[in-house]
Amino acid sequence: MVASSISLSCFSPCLSNKLNYLSHSNESPRNTAISSFSNVIGAGTETTSDDDGQFVGRLQRRPLLLGLGTLTASVLPANHPLKAEEIPAKYREFVDFKDGYSYIYPQDWKDFDFRGHDSAFKDRYLQLQNVRVRFIPTQKKDIHELGPMEEVVSNLVKHVYAAPNQRPTIYDMQERSVDGKNYYTFEYVLTSPNYSSASFATIGVGNGRYYTLIVGALERRWRRVRDQLKVVADSFKILDI
Repeated sequence: MVASSISLSCFSPCLSNKLNYLSHSNESPRNTAISSFSNVIGAGTETTSDDDGQFVGRLQRRPLLLGLGTLTASVLPANHPLKAEEIPAKYREFVDFKDGYSYIYPQDWKDFDFRGHDSAFKDRYLQLQNVRVRFIPTQKKDIHELGPMEEVVSNLVKHVYAAPNQRPTIYDMQERSVDGKNYYTFEYVLTSPNYSSASFATIGVGNGRYYTLIVGALERRWRRVRDQLKVVADSFKILDI
């Protein structure tokens, strides 16, 4: 199967404008939430610094354009944060009851302000290894109302995330259902002239909002951190508000 050459840029400042088919309103400002400090057991991420400006090789993977199936998860009730014993070792939980979402992140990451996003955490030493969440208003009630997963992801990649100097590749798409809410999660690589980054994105609709979580790192580190960051992408959950 030949990989799609659609561009993905999760750093695009015009996301809200390009998603005007969902809403023309401004995003809500960042709000106070809860970050759980339960289950804190020795850090698992590396602490050596990388040169974020260097591009080192491409991963040798066969890219996948179409979805590979549906994942179904069964967790706690919609407005219930995880219990301490349910948070994986080396992770913490972030819960925002006001804006209606939660996710887990590596325990040694720190909070930071990421422009245009409601919450964000990053590795203490590697600036491009981070997770961030944003949302915009929408009249949609479910992610399926946007269209089939392959079409939605392709449109996002081509018309919303694309940057002129990036060459992207989509590797995987998955759908999961949690507490009656549906989510699309996809893996992709962005190749720029000076470096390459890899990410997971999870999107979902609820509370009259279209939510996006992005978690990623430099591609040369992807083999070491991919599984760790996939846990973050799969943990994203919309809470009823």
